[in-house]
Amino acid sequence: MPFTLIRQDITKMKVDAIVNAANTDLVMGGGVCGAIFKAAGISDMQDACTKLAPIQTGDAVITPGFRLPAKYVIHTAGPEYRGGKGGESGQLRSCYLNSLKRAVENKCDSVAFPLISSGIYGYPKSDALSVASLTIQDFLADHDLNVYLVVFDKAAFAASKKLYGQVASYIDEHYTKKFITRRRERLDTEWEALEKSDMVFHTTGCIAQMETSTVSKGTDGLFGKLDEPFSQMLMRLIDAKDMTDVAVYKRANLDRRLFSKIRSNKSYMPSKRTAIALAVALELSLDETDDLLERAGYALSHAVKFDVIVEYFIANGKYNVFEINEVLFKYDQPLLGG
Repeated sequence: MPFTLIRQDITKMKVDAIVNAANTDLVMGGGVCGAIFKAAGISDMQDACTKLAPIQTGDAVITPGFRLPAKYVIHTAGPEYRGGKGGESGQLRSCYLNSLKRAVENKCDSVAFPLISSGIYGYPKSDALSVASLTIQDFLADHDLNVYLVVFDKAAFAASKKLYGQVASYIDEHYTKKFITRRRERLDTEWEALEKSDMVFHTTGCIAQMETSTVSKGTDGLFGKLDEPFSQMLMRLIDAKDMTDVAVYKRANLDRRLFSKIRSNKSYMPSKRTAIALAVALELSLDETDDLLERAGYALSHAVKFDVIVEYFIANGKYNVFEINEVLFKYDQPLLGG
């Protein structure tokens, strides 16, 4: 997927480029910088850096990766945090933006970042994460690139305490409790008919409901027959929402090639995470999301924490897939996209 939060040793990532949180003199330091120099080969990396030094805070330069799995290392000098009143946020944004530009200039398809300036430079982790995420998202709106942000410390997710509190409350209320897979209200006669035909059955922790109707009752009849291919239904929804393909796969955090596969192959069935990401991108309601997922053979379940978290955002009309992924990451759940 284009933008992914990940916990991994950046020196072992098999991407086209990794980013080094460097100093302006481009000399070997500690932390991530020291680890990258050691993994690449200290002598080779220092010789390459010396030819490019010094750089200004916010600038970015590129060297070979030498012994690293990555072909390149992009070196950027992050700002020291001085209370946030010295233009640090702009400088930090420049670090990400200029590094991404170097990646594109060198025809990289993938790049991995550490959380720049959040170590000895003292930038508050939550603020550093916010700058990184917003800058990367803005850049990806106009570029096709797979970007990884390596984050280990959950303290980086403290900025949205109110949001996390709301999600936690929703999980407490709904996770593992009895639920009905389909949420749309039905007439009493419909329920009676289902119960008499034994099409509603109870299991531990949930109530699963089987559909007998051949026609879905989604928004304004857009969802058609239940045997309609996922791809065909998706394309109709995009047209109905007056959105472009590009806007949808960008908002869904999907790789362009994957979206093209879904569009061109009517029998292709996406993963559950991909299907949900598309529902979020289209800003579907819970009922509409259920209908779309059903075409791919999935359903949201209150017995699955991932599903409950996603449900919270959709139920509350919060359709930023990157915000959802930050919460999923905090809870050690898979991320949306593909």
